[in-house]
Amino acid sequence: MPDDFFGGLDFGTSGARISIINLKKELKYSNSVPYRYGFKNPTSWINSCENLLDSLPLYIKNNIVNLAISGTSGTLTACDLRGNPIGEAIPYDQACDENKILIESITVGEDHLQTPYSSLAKALKLIDKFGEDILLRHQSDLITGWFLKDWTYGEEGNNIKLGWDLIKESWPKSYLNTSWQKCLPQIIKSGKILGQIDNELAERFKLNKKILLVSGTTDSNAAFLAAGLGKEEGLTVLGTTIVVKKFNKTPIKEKGITTHRISEEWICGGASNAGCGILSQFFSDLEIKELSRQINTSKKTSLNLLPLNCRGERFPINNPFLEPILSPRPVSDSLFLHGLFEGLARIELKGWEKLYELTGSLPKRIVTTGGGSKNPQWRAIRERIINIPIISRKKTTSFGTALLAINAK
Repeated sequence: MPDDFFGGLDFGTSGARISIINLKKELKYSNSVPYRYGFKNPTSWINSCENLLDSLPLYIKNNIVNLAISGTSGTLTACDLRGNPIGEAIPYDQACDENKILIESITVGEDHLQTPYSSLAKALKLIDKFGEDILLRHQSDLITGWFLKDWTYGEEGNNIKLGWDLIKESWPKSYLNTSWQKCLPQIIKSGKILGQIDNELAERFKLNKKILLVSGTTDSNAAFLAAGLGKEEGLTVLGTTIVVKKFNKTPIKEKGITTHRISEEWICGGASNAGCGILSQFFSDLEIKELSRQINTSKKTSLNLLPLNCRGERFPINNPFLEPILSPRPVSDSLFLHGLFEGLARIELKGWEKLYELTGSLPKRIVTTGGGSKNPQWRAIRERIINIPIISRKKTTSFGTALLAINAK
């Protein structure tokens, strides 16, 4: 139908965004809201979702037919058996090393799970804190459950870090002997129809009561979909953190590396704990724009900064104890920003070098999305350091999530 709309909701670190597209994949509406109570509070995710639904024009509310949700990969929360969040979520960039020996004993041969940043490490910490009569759900799956009022399901890509094997399509055999396996979701492939929106929720927000919820994906996978990459292109997402991804013929299992399946293609990549988050610790968006204009991108600074957002790194190296290097800070703010840009570009370069080491190829062109993609000076510095042509694309992560909704089966 010409009036059918397809929605994508994306939940990031600072807030949520919605994109509505039509059958021609044209963007018809977009909006974003910040989190009211902070990223770690799951009530913030639900509150921002409510605000976005309230703000939708009535003609869109009446004609949305499919809706998909994406969220940050590796942000895990505990819920009671009715889907109500318990306490704070553990974010993607928080290391949990309390159960290291147990994790190693149940993940033999699964190196990618033997990291304190895995969802498995977070899950065991939440079980220690709240017991086993809980549901363990990632950000995307929690919100999808809220729409359905059924928290049974988990999307495959969001649950890789929890132990789901995309090839075997199962949890590790070692999980079968655990008393906490019941806390895990029933896994569904990305882009599959899960069911119809809860009737009371549809009435409350004056939404089409026949909206179908579609199993979503991770935020970086949604960005990959939005970017519309060719086989010889790679993706860098410059959000709060830096994510790099590329196509590969086979899946890879290694610490700090994630392998996903999108439209039957294998995508591998990794996410650093460095990114735009560190810039916002020192400068406002307006200051970054003004100071960037003062940078001579053809010149190198003598600074050697390691601009992590916090202690610890996931990728291109996996070291939960790695400390940021943010000094000495020069008197000139533009020089300091220049040094931060260089430090971030070196991390991105090492990310691409790591993927080259594992896959044997580099992209011939890097497509960049996210807030940092809008900065021409940063792009010029990245091209000088990485030595691969770079272009920017404006389509948002929630647009990629809406593409999942339109192609649902």
